[in-house]
Amino acid sequence: MGPLHGYTVIELAGIGPAPMGGMMLADMGAEVIRVDRAGAADPRLTERVSGRGKKSIVINLKDSSGVETLLRMLENADVLIDPFRPGVCEKLGIGPDVCMARNPRLVFARMTGWGQTGPLAHTAGHDINYISLAGALYAVGPAGGKPVVPLNLVGDMGGGGMLLVNGVLAALLEASSSGQGQVIDVAMVDGTAQSMWMFHSLHSLGAWNADERGVNMLDGGAHFYDTYECADGEYMAVGAIEPQFYAELCRLAELPAETFGDQNNAAAWPAMKAQLAEVFRRKSRDEWSALFEGSDACVAPVLRFTEAPEHPANRAREVYIEIDGVVQPAPAPRFARTPSAVGHGAHGAGEDTHAVLSAMGFGAEEIDALHRQGAVTMQT
Repeated sequence: MGPLHGYTVIELAGIGPAPMGGMMLADMGAEVIRVDRAGAADPRLTERVSGRGKKSIVINLKDSSGVETLLRMLENADVLIDPFRPGVCEKLGIGPDVCMARNPRLVFARMTGWGQTGPLAHTAGHDINYISLAGALYAVGPAGGKPVVPLNLVGDMGGGGMLLVNGVLAALLEASSSGQGQVIDVAMVDGTAQSMWMFHSLHSLGAWNADERGVNMLDGGAHFYDTYECADGEYMAVGAIEPQFYAELCRLAELPAETFGDQNNAAAWPAMKAQLAEVFRRKSRDEWSALFEGSDACVAPVLRFTEAPEHPANRAREVYIEIDGVVQPAPAPRFARTPSAVGHGAHGAGEDTHAVLSAMGFGAEEIDALHRQGAVTMQT
């Protein structure tokens, strides 16, 4: 059983970082119950990966009996994940004050882009907007080119889902000693800003040019930290920062010392990069991979995410698993004594309505009555 076995999390259905956070908590052993909306898209399609390990209950939160049903469930829960814009839960009658009056130990985790306060709190946005205002997007891209969109990894997932889990775990730990829950304001713009800590530090030391991209050590400006096209059109990633690793890169790639000897001479980086590009075009990705395999040169093949599960290192470590025919990342991090696990794949909306309510003390006749009046929905 995972380290969160015995904890109950109620996740109001949303998109992006909130489902990711719920998935990770479920992987760690928490009972995660997702509250879906009647008529919404089938979670077995929309939540094929993030829905794993979760139970699904359909509750009509626009019905007073539906609201009361959720509040009764929260009396037996530890966490509520709110993925809505600020004020939506309050309008539904399930704001923090109401919920925590029922359960003072409840951790009320609010996941938004702009946060619960500030002039943008009630406006729409997506990952690309949050990372723009946090200064992350400006820094990503080639010299002289436009900013490059880093998928939605930085704001939604790193700055959102990961930060949500971090906040929930900290609040649960505190509640175990104080006996009191609290509201967590998780904002993707905040999480992205925290992710940029290193660059604020480097800039303060005069070691990072914040006005230019593609000219610094970690943004592709350095020849020893970039990607290079191979003879077959595939790419290799080079990250030989430390001098001993750089020396290994030079040795294995047979780079001449007279050209590549002064590693940190930024003025020579463009020329060294052009020559290194010529070197990598001499072999295929597989040939370079075999050459650098097992070395400290910090060189790796650039894999498609569909290729990654088949890489020998990932297979040996079992980084990926397959559930219901879907290849996906395995639970992480790894616990020695209480390992995480995936109990099952995504459930359909309302598949667990009867079982969940029954386990929480609702009688069979009461559940049937709620179903008849449309407060809850049961289906498979």
